[in-house]
Amino acid sequence: MEKVLLKKSAKKILLLGNEAIVRGALESGVKFVSTYPGTPASEIGNTFFKIQNSKSKIQDLHFEFSTNEKVALEAAAGASFSGLKSLVAMKHFGLNVASDFLIPLCYSGIKGGQVLVVADDPSCWSSAQSEQSTRAFAYLAHIPILEPSDPQECKEFTKLAFQLSEKFKIPIMLRETTRVALQTAPVKLGKIVRGKTKAKFVKDPHRFSTMPPRVLEMKRELLEKIEKIKRVSEKSPLNQIHRGRVSGKSKMGIITSGISYLYVIEALKELNLEIPVLKLGFFYPLPEKKIQQFIKSLKKVLVVEELEPFLEKEVERLAKDINPLVEIFGKNLLSEIGELKPEDVILALTRFSNKKPKFNFTNHLKKFQNLKLKKRFPQLCPGCPYWLIFQSVKRAAPKGTIFGGEIGCYMLAAYPPHYLQDYLFCMGSSAGIAHGIKKALRRGSDETEKQKVIAFVGDSSFFHAGIPALINTVYNKSNPLIIIMDNKTTAMTGQQPHPGAPAEDKGIEIEDIVRAVGVKNVKVIDPVNLRELEKTVKEFLNKKEVSVIIARRPCIQISK
Repeated sequence: MEKVLLKKSAKKILLLGNEAIVRGALESGVKFVSTYPGTPASEIGNTFFKIQNSKSKIQDLHFEFSTNEKVALEAAAGASFSGLKSLVAMKHFGLNVASDFLIPLCYSGIKGGQVLVVADDPSCWSSAQSEQSTRAFAYLAHIPILEPSDPQECKEFTKLAFQLSEKFKIPIMLRETTRVALQTAPVKLGKIVRGKTKAKFVKDPHRFSTMPPRVLEMKRELLEKIEKIKRVSEKSPLNQIHRGRVSGKSKMGIITSGISYLYVIEALKELNLEIPVLKLGFFYPLPEKKIQQFIKSLKKVLVVEELEPFLEKEVERLAKDINPLVEIFGKNLLSEIGELKPEDVILALTRFSNKKPKFNFTNHLKKFQNLKLKKRFPQLCPGCPYWLIFQSVKRAAPKGTIFGGEIGCYMLAAYPPHYLQDYLFCMGSSAGIAHGIKKALRRGSDETEKQKVIAFVGDSSFFHAGIPALINTVYNKSNPLIIIMDNKTTAMTGQQPHPGAPAEDKGIEIEDIVRAVGVKNVKVIDPVNLRELEKTVKEFLNKKEVSVIIARRPCIQISK
């Protein structure tokens, strides 16, 4: 695919949304790309990784898998401060990790242009912890957000994002969802731009240092930038009316953005309805005047969006001044939970327009729910070393042991036949929570004080966020057993390298870090040695200090 992406001709080729973002960055002259792998954004990093390691003629392009999303954003910002165009990609939970830096970053003066790609996952297809809408960060960080709906827009919006960032000296977020990121469609190629290659950091405390009282001036400047970008948004072709124009005869209208727009168009065709649709490519800042002009003469407006009703609330606010009698429909017809489906929008439109659907989806759903389908659970790959670890731990751990997990392949231990996760939240949390539990159990009965706690941590997760939690456990003196599952790759998101297993040379040894932070009870074990693993689990569970087992065997997918 990397060879196809590097084609110079302007013909159309089939691309995923994520691949189209890569092409858009190349056509913008990007020079620095960083990421931490996370589905549904993984293909962006994977593709740049292949391009950097191919024999292509892309000159001076730096790509890296950073240790976590915050570091990735900081590294990309450093490149932009030095005058280079940078792009950083992550999933929605990654933005939570990076937010500590993102918010003050928006106050600063980006120099070379910086685009932040964030992929949300409505319905939690690959992200089990929570269903999060990144759009909330628009109001928290005052970061402009563009929302493409298909691969062609992914490419074009990426290019526009770089232009806006360079012009207004502010990072721009490109927000996609799973159905945009992993959607395939024809994309017309433009010209790959070499871009600026000579970097120079010019010292400027007024631009790069967020310290009071200057930080308040920077916030004022940020809000002024947003007002200027709002004027761009008002005139931008990214915000357009489709399916006709609003006229005196129009009684109804639809406002939507992102992937929801495609569902709306499909539903209108299915129902043979002609209702004007205002498609918003700018989520923030919104083209408020354009929205008001659209709803000015309407009696009914349907707002179609996934997850929280951010657009709906904005439309309600704007309607108060321009058309207070307009009826606004949204989450009273569409769910706030889960991704939308075409049939959801069809049903909402039938209720909105009082037109009967051609197909009775409600009856069909009832029949489907009556089917007695055998429940199937996700499983680890055949030959995965985690099978060995889990069976050894189950045999060795006493009854009542508390098991903690986090994000990675080993989260499947929550399912049968393992049943080995009593809590699961995010990277780095298994050890952090285990420490808190052990401290709390000391205040309970004699029985709870003897209760054991085992925390599972992945190797990539350990570098991402596990080290601070381990240090805290050592420093504050509790004694959970931490098992680091070292399979020498970031397995769940596609076998990407990490600091312990880089692609080019020997990585950082996890045991060296563990010993360096003060852990005395450390052992590296190949889980094939079942007896040794069981014996060590039993031994370490009775230690008065924190203990660490590094269960090391390569992922079956990379050892083939």
